[in-house]
Amino acid sequence: MFRLEITMAGVIQKFVTASMFMWIIPVAILYAFNNNLLPGVSDMSPYSLTLLSGFLAVISVNVVIAFYIYMAMKEPSDKHKPDPAFLAEAEASVSKLKGDADSSQSSKKEG
Repeated sequence: MFRLEITMAGVIQKFVTASMFMWIIPVAILYAFNNNLLPGVSDMSPYSLTLLSGFLAVISVNVVIAFYIYMAMKEPSDKHKPDPAFLAEAEASVSKLKGDADSSQSSKKEG
């Protein structure tokens, strides 16, 4: 049980970190462009400035999402084992649903 809590803490930490970067990086890009913190930005037209800063902000969010997916795929798959009690309950539920569906179909055929 303790190992599961450590695993969940790591997953939550990665999610929170990725979420923070998905907010911080685009806002920083927009701030830098709108306040002329980057060289050459002051020479651009307002239309070009808005277009380029928005495009880079969207690209930065996609890069963060791709990095988060990469980190998730890199985790070992044997690290996450489902709870046996949950599996047993799920299998019983599925078999019950199959039994109900079979009995309703056979009653329709008879009628």
